[in-house]
Amino acid sequence: MIRQPQKTERPSEPQSGQPSESGEGWLGRNRSGKRQLWERLNPRHRKELRLLAEALALQQNHARLPDPARERLESVLADLDRVIRRIATLLAELARRTPPPG
Repeated sequence: MIRQPQKTERPSEPQSGQPSESGEGWLGRNRSGKRQLWERLNPRHRKELRLLAEALALQQNHARLPDPARERLESVLADLDRVIRRIATLLAELARRTPPPG
């Protein structure tokens, strides 16, 4: 059986001359609601969401590690955190002692 292609009726433009739908919808391409939401977000917000998603994935991977590996990783991260705090303290002290140029 041969099927005839269904003719989709494209919506007409309103009186303002602007299309009533997005360009993709007007051309007959349907995009998912999630994709449309993602494109409407500010690029800065998209970056933040991507970072949150990556952090969640890393946290889930960390929870799946065997106990010895997880304990070693937590120990190393604690050491790294202490080093970072020490460097921040030293930089603050250096900035306090250094006179401004001029």
